[in-house]
This record gives sequence, structure tokens and C-alpha cells, in this order.
Amino acid sequence: MELQLAYIGLTFVMIFIVFKGGVYTINKTFFDVEIQKKKKGILLLVLLIWQVYILIIASSGFLMSYSFPPRFALFLIIPSFVFTGIFLYKNKNHKWIQNIPERWLIYVQTFRVPVELIFVFSVAKGILHKEVSIEGYNYDMVFAFTAPIIGLLVFKLKLLSEKWLVYWNYLGLIVLASVIFVFLTTTYVPELYGSSVPLLPLEALKYPYVLIAGFLMPLAVFIHLLSIVQLKQR
Repeated sequence: MELQLAYIGLTFVMIFIVFKGGVYTINKTFFDVEIQKKKKGILLLVLLIWQVYILIIASSGFLMSYSFPPRFALFLIIPSFVFTGIFLYKNKNHKWIQNIPERWLIYVQTFRVPVELIFVFSVAKGILHKEVSIEGYNYDMVFAFTAPIIGLLVFKLKLLSEKWLVYWNYLGLIVLASVIFVFLTTTYVPELYGSSVPLLPLEALKYPYVLIAGFLMPLAVFIHLLSIVQLKQR
């Protein structure tokens, strides 16, 4: 139960952070009170609808299958990536992007440290296998620890220019892609890891464990891409 609460708790902490950041940006971009209320309502509604969708589809047991293509990718990861691509493409020249504090988009990536800590406890409980954690081939925690370091070097000490943030964001995307690769190969090509059966327990495809694939990982991708768009605008 404590492990499940950790997944849910971290998810709602990130929803709160995203919503607060959105409210700040909306207030700074739009001066009409009615427009502000409308934008905030849409933001909150989108966040809540996606959470309800994840809860329903995961609780139904539909995702608990080793069939290929993977259902959790088709119905959680891909839709979130498609939304990210369309949303950022349509808004890439909008002034609200520049109204987001750029350091916020960097420092917030430290949320991936508790994500990886939860992974460690999930391995201990048999929900995940060690290959997808820091004990195996998941180095996302190491990258997340660089967020405050790169922020310090760029924003506080001014030792690096902002172009390094673009490289750092791309590196973060590569790290996330490698984690996805490990998840998929340990499930569909377990022979690479010396196993004849999928290493990912079906339990990992239940709620709330799928919040990683359905919300927290796509959120990290969204923030990286949003930061890249913002920096390239400048």
C-alpha cells in the first residue's frame, strides 16, 4: 500500500506543480480575467481527464498483456507523445512559452530522482525487475541529479551559456529513450538479458504503477521539449 501511495502521491505533486506553473504563466500572458479563468479551467480539466483515463484503462486489466505491439505504449505513451508534438508545434511561436521561467523548466526535472527511488522499492517488492532500475541499465537518476548542477552553472554562476541547456535537454531525452528501450527489450527480447521469459511482471501494468509510463515519463519529455522550444525562440 505504501508503494502504491508513493506512485499516486508523486503524480499529484507533479500535477500541482504543473498547474501552479501554468497559472503563473497564464496570469503573466493574459490580462483579461475571463480569459485567465478559461485557460486555467482548460489546463486543470486536461490534467484531470488524463488521470481518469489512466485509472480506467489500467484498472480494467486491459493493459496487462505481453502481446505485441505493447498496449501500454499504444494507449498511454504514444497518445501523450502525439499530444506533446501537436501542442508544442501549434504553440511554438506563442508568447506564453517565453513567460515560463526558464530555470523552472530545468530544476523541475529533479522530480525524476524520487521516481527512480520508487523504482528501487518496486524492484524490492517484485513489481519491477532490476534491469529497469539504477541497479541495472536505468541511469535516469544520475541525469536528474545534474538538473540543479546545470542550473547553478548557467543561471547562478554564469559559467555556461544557455546553449548548454539545449544540449542538456537533448541528453535528457536520450536518457529517457534508453529507459524506454530497456523496458521494451526486457519484455519482448528478454534473451538479451539471459532470460527466456519476459522480465517485466504483468503487475507493473496495473494502476498505479502505469502512472510512470502514462504520466510521469511523458511529463519529463514534455518539459524537455518545451524548454528546447523556449531556448530556440531566444
